[in-house]
Amino acid sequence: MKLGVFNLLSAKRRTLNGYYLVDDDDNEVLLPNKYVPKGMVVGDEISVFIYKDSEDRLIATTIVPGIMLNEFAVLEVVDINPVGAFLDWGLEKDLLVPYSEQNERMNIGKSYPVYLFLDESSQRLVASCKTNKYLETDEISVKNGQEVDLLICNPTDLGINVIINNIHKGLLYDNELFQAVSPGERLKGYIKLVRPDNKIDVSLQKQGYVSIEPNAQKVLEKLKNNDGFLNLNDKTDPVIILAKLEMSKKVFKKAIGSLYKQKLIRIEKDGIYLND
Repeated sequence: MKLGVFNLLSAKRRTLNGYYLVDDDDNEVLLPNKYVPKGMVVGDEISVFIYKDSEDRLIATTIVPGIMLNEFAVLEVVDINPVGAFLDWGLEKDLLVPYSEQNERMNIGKSYPVYLFLDESSQRLVASCKTNKYLETDEISVKNGQEVDLLICNPTDLGINVIINNIHKGLLYDNELFQAVSPGERLKGYIKLVRPDNKIDVSLQKQGYVSIEPNAQKVLEKLKNNDGFLNLNDKTDPVIILAKLEMSKKVFKKAIGSLYKQKLIRIEKDGIYLND
């Protein structure tokens, strides 16, 4: 029976407090009544998340927490006491970040990127703000142009730090960010460049010519939803293009160039028109 992940267990017996579930070795854990699905009977199998309650007992839940073992997430501090800071991860017992696992003193109401690990000495699930030591920097498993999963983390002077595929650290540059993002958000992205020092630049758009088609489609949809006209062209201020289309002027020019070559639009002084 593994802490911090979902386990497939069998319902062994029912009590006033809920069902006792067992693994293949007959280890037991309680699934409280509020998490018992309707119609459940002894012998049924169920996938549950295992953690420890406030009395240090194993407890099962069907709730999907905000973070699981050996993963990263951005979570909010909801309490602080002499032991450390406590994070809201969606379960009844808040998640501890001991002072020894904090880069700086954490504040209630602020959100931080953290990593969830099992403390060997206490056998408790604990979060750490020292995420760099859990990221792989020596062996890079991604390549330029590859589609990846991104976890949006904290802003920097150059852009926003991200975690790539729950393995590597990356950077999303401010001048290449054409949509609003928030810490904790999970998005699809693309590897822009793996540098010689193994630092990784990422983008939310595909690189090169392959990025033209999705953005051209976006412009096309805007035209269709705006009676076939947009008061934008290659002379329009980049700030206006960014506000209206959430794309850079460079990407916009490529997009309308593609549409023009396909004779789907015409470009006039006052803007672009959808061809009949």
